[in-house]
Amino acid sequence: MKTRQKLIIGFLLASIGPLNGEEALDHDIFAKEHVTAIMHKVNDYQIKYPWRETDRDWVRGTWYTSVMAFYKASGDQKLMGQAMAWGEKHQWEVGKEGSGANKLTCVQTWLDLYMIHKDEKMLAPSRAWMDSKKFPAPSFDGVWYTHAPRGVGHRYADSLYVGPPALAKLYRITHDEKYLDIMNRFYWDVCDEIYDKEAHLFYRDKRFIEPRSANGKKVFWSRGNGWVIAGIPLILEYLPKDHESHPRYVTLLKELSKSIAACQGNDGLWRVNLADAESFPTPETSGTAFFCYGMAWGINNGILDRETYLPVVRKAWTGLVRSVSAEGKVQWGQKVGDRPVTVKQSDSHEYVAGTFLLAGSEMLKLKQ
Repeated sequence: MKTRQKLIIGFLLASIGPLNGEEALDHDIFAKEHVTAIMHKVNDYQIKYPWRETDRDWVRGTWYTSVMAFYKASGDQKLMGQAMAWGEKHQWEVGKEGSGANKLTCVQTWLDLYMIHKDEKMLAPSRAWMDSKKFPAPSFDGVWYTHAPRGVGHRYADSLYVGPPALAKLYRITHDEKYLDIMNRFYWDVCDEIYDKEAHLFYRDKRFIEPRSANGKKVFWSRGNGWVIAGIPLILEYLPKDHESHPRYVTLLKELSKSIAACQGNDGLWRVNLADAESFPTPETSGTAFFCYGMAWGINNGILDRETYLPVVRKAWTGLVRSVSAEGKVQWGQKVGDRPVTVKQSDSHEYVAGTFLLAGSEMLKLKQ
């Protein structure tokens, strides 16, 4: 590594705390009361500083999937009320994005609330959209979930978080196998195009398969892989264990976890290019929180080896806690994008807060 890069990395690590991770903080950061307190701090900050007050797109949708995860882990009715108010404000409509997968991000929260309250108004708009010609049932057209920022559709890693979990939840609600059929074809269609079977990591989309970093290494965007690993638990929670596709999701979680864990920084945080930490040495919290969540869930559900992954998760949570400002802002969170870039300490967004809450929801369940 060049001397200048070493100096930059040293400065950045020093700015978020010493390298020895857990020794920098009191170990009560793993206690349930501390996890709960800092999660409320982060959520309250985001409520105070919203992005767009009336929005229901994937940005806020990601935050609210995590608000519901926090509610399920804590039982705090304040969180239930927060999610209910958001749904009522938008009359339980699907998202307004161009990609059909992104439209389902907010729907995940509506479905969570429906499963609790059994109120048909929470379900009706989503079912109406899915029964329309804009949705592929009973036929299948992969174009409906692709992303086309410049008029050219492509399969993308983010879609595996925002879309398939909603389909898994719909199956649990309706017991209609068509939703699992659509989910599986959607999911593995995307994987076939952008999953590197040697590195066991995902390209964000096919545009990044051939390009290399400035150091000649592959480009595996951190948050892109975060979207994938965090979406798997949200599917497995609702996919029957005896379903033929279940082992395939479990295998993918194991493969991703092994490859991602090997890329963790000394400070517990991952860099924006998993294959080349030197190209952008700044830490990044949204990918880190997704990884923390996915691996903690794997431990809590007996899928990942506890002895191997508990140290990774604890180190990640330590780094995340150290990244929260005094006001509750989750710092070092990459802004909206699709590739590795330099991240500033002040960078954050609603989905960054959401990823933190998601990680915390499993930390609350984790037996230390």
